[in-house]
Amino acid sequence: MNNKMPLFALCLGSSLLLPAPAEAGLFGSTGYTKTKYPIVLTHGMLGWDTILGLDYWYGIPSALRSDGAAVYVTEVVQLNTSEVRGEDLLEQVEEIAAISGKGKVNLVGHSHGGATTRYVAAVRPDLVASVTSVGAPHKGSAVADLIRKIPEGSAAEGVVAGLVNAVGTVIHFLSGSISQSPQNSLGSLESLNSQGAAVFNAKYPQGIPTSACGEGAYKVNGVSYYSWSGTAPLTHALDPMDLITGAASLAFPRGVANDGFVERCSSHLGKVIRDDYRMNHLDEVNQFLGLSSLFETDPVTVYRQQANRLKTAGL
Repeated sequence: MNNKMPLFALCLGSSLLLPAPAEAGLFGSTGYTKTKYPIVLTHGMLGWDTILGLDYWYGIPSALRSDGAAVYVTEVVQLNTSEVRGEDLLEQVEEIAAISGKGKVNLVGHSHGGATTRYVAAVRPDLVASVTSVGAPHKGSAVADLIRKIPEGSAAEGVVAGLVNAVGTVIHFLSGSISQSPQNSLGSLESLNSQGAAVFNAKYPQGIPTSACGEGAYKVNGVSYYSWSGTAPLTHALDPMDLITGAASLAFPRGVANDGFVERCSSHLGKVIRDDYRMNHLDEVNQFLGLSSLFETDPVTVYRQQANRLKTAGL
């Protein structure tokens, strides 16, 4: 797979994303977020790093850097299996660990980025200090299960897969992605439905709860595991993305708490920080443009708190 990011590109990308002096003083340079190892952010399905001036992790990297964290924003193939996405990420992690001089990283993965980061931690635990999963469907998503009901090999499946792959290709182009992996929406679907997630968990069980809605092992092979998620598909009347999460939430049985795409218990990995924030699936990365519930902790603050948690743990 020829998707390796040149070292100079990573260095340049890191410097370009540093906050401006005024922004750096937003919280004050207290070292609150200064972790021992770099923080590496990994997007979910159909995600990106920056596209047309819009960051996937809206306002989060700069807020973490403002108090001392070294932050790298990665980009993997938008649509494919957890393993293929994981291989994309692994090559970038190897280079980040090298150029930072720290040898390890703290991985943070949103949505499908959760399984993507888990793969890297499972196959190369020597490179990973921790994994923080944000709104990830570790035991599958009812939305993916519903879509999987389209007959395999049917014309309808071909049309839907083609359309979704086209969206992934456009995002890949506009974001300037370095990944050479093919867009494979059916691969994403197989990884995110309940059956596919179970197969993945059997191969890579690190941090996965053995009970229906419990916690997983806090530390496996030297890697610490954390998770957090939301349970409010609709959070802000002015946020157009609420239409998407609200509609998607209809795939879940009545009464099952979810963020629009991921059920509360499915998001559990390792130490569960909290699984009921008043956030939807996109609020979890501070989208759209920071519009989130006025009655909940700001998403950026949650990331800062997690960075401080990692710092306190010596990570």
